[in-house]
Amino acid sequence: MIEKKQSWSESILVYRDIRMLRILLLGAISGFPWVLIASSLSLWLKEEGLSRSTIGWAGLIFGVYAFNYLWAPLVDRIQIPYLSKKIGHRRGWIVLMQLIILLSLLIWSVINPTQNLALLIGVGLIIATASATQDITVDALRIEQINANEGKSMAAGAAVAVVGWWTGYKLGGVIALFTAEFFENVGIEDYWQSTFLVLGGIVILMNIALMFVHEPSNNLRQIKQSENDKLIEEKLGSSNKLSRFVAYISGTIGNPIISFFKKNGFTIAIWILGFVFLFKIGEAFLGRMSIVFYKEIGFSKGEIAIYSKTLGWITTVIFTLIGGVFAMRSGTIKTMFVAGGFMAATNLLFALLAWSGKSEWLFALAVIADDISAAFATVAFVAFISLLVDRTYTATQYALLASIGTAGRTTLASSSGALVDWLNGDWGTFFIITTLMVVPSLICLWFIKDKIVISGK
Repeated sequence: MIEKKQSWSESILVYRDIRMLRILLLGAISGFPWVLIASSLSLWLKEEGLSRSTIGWAGLIFGVYAFNYLWAPLVDRIQIPYLSKKIGHRRGWIVLMQLIILLSLLIWSVINPTQNLALLIGVGLIIATASATQDITVDALRIEQINANEGKSMAAGAAVAVVGWWTGYKLGGVIALFTAEFFENVGIEDYWQSTFLVLGGIVILMNIALMFVHEPSNNLRQIKQSENDKLIEEKLGSSNKLSRFVAYISGTIGNPIISFFKKNGFTIAIWILGFVFLFKIGEAFLGRMSIVFYKEIGFSKGEIAIYSKTLGWITTVIFTLIGGVFAMRSGTIKTMFVAGGFMAATNLLFALLAWSGKSEWLFALAVIADDISAAFATVAFVAFISLLVDRTYTATQYALLASIGTAGRTTLASSSGALVDWLNGDWGTFFIITTLMVVPSLICLWFIKDKIVISGK
């Protein structure tokens, strides 16, 4: 039986599902911490007179996101005392991490960056770790809002999650930049420290809103995990406290990885991991240095907020939703090829901006094009890895795939500032290099496009 293809209007109606509103909030909760450790921290250090290389290397704190899969199995299974029983396993972990982020902002609000750079970066690392840990359970809770057989709803959910993430990041960035500029203009000396107190208020509001997100029962997941532990215990040939502990640890860490390779086959699994690692490296190099580039070329905080944040957010929201419909109709694989081509082309616009000098219309064009490509890329990427996971190990497998993708974007992109310095501030050549970084991932994708089995390919 041939399935009738949905019309555009029928595809768009998927977004009316009430579950999409919950996914939107979860995306915003996930995206907001990046306001703190990405644009706000970078500009704070820049205005304190630190070098591009220092700002770039400070971005190593993002490396935590590349390794959160290491403790994802524990997050998937360990219950938070009081919170897990009171508000649910997933929400309990999110609230705990949000409290850590809030406390970190209070510490930042009393730090002098030039005198306490190590402490400032250390607190930033704590925020990044809490955020990366939070993402493990946010992504699991988001995926569990949609049934495993709802491929089109998963694509729509991926789009809405991306809209939520960029809403948290872009609008949070607008608030951060305008608040910092306002405090600076009224004569507050430590205007960034005061800004972090305002951003702490947003964290509190997000935790209140989280209580309206439904958390499905985890009984079936726990039963399946226990059954797998039992199988390991039987293979050990004994039943005592030690064997049960070994079975628990082996099942918690090993079963999610074994399940992934068993489902896809070893060769295809390796190519999948290669694609996931490489796909957004070029975008990350550009993104890590973008706000420093904007500042050096002559744009003010207000102009950056309007063009890069506000205009960028509107563009991202519109084209993420369009990208979701495109993925529903054309499949995630084709959408990722389209997005890869967009990413390469838009990086060239930033090279043109670097060579032409400050130009508001070219700045707007580059930002719009970059946000369109990022929207399509992220929707397809999130849908792709969401459809790959085994629901018995949702948090662990998604965290594993997402963190491998993050590894390329964080560990390698941390050298972005050093690369600009090595090029003697030749931003145009830097952006050309980021364009070429897209190609290897598309080669990996071409190899697996006809071999991988996912719904709505």
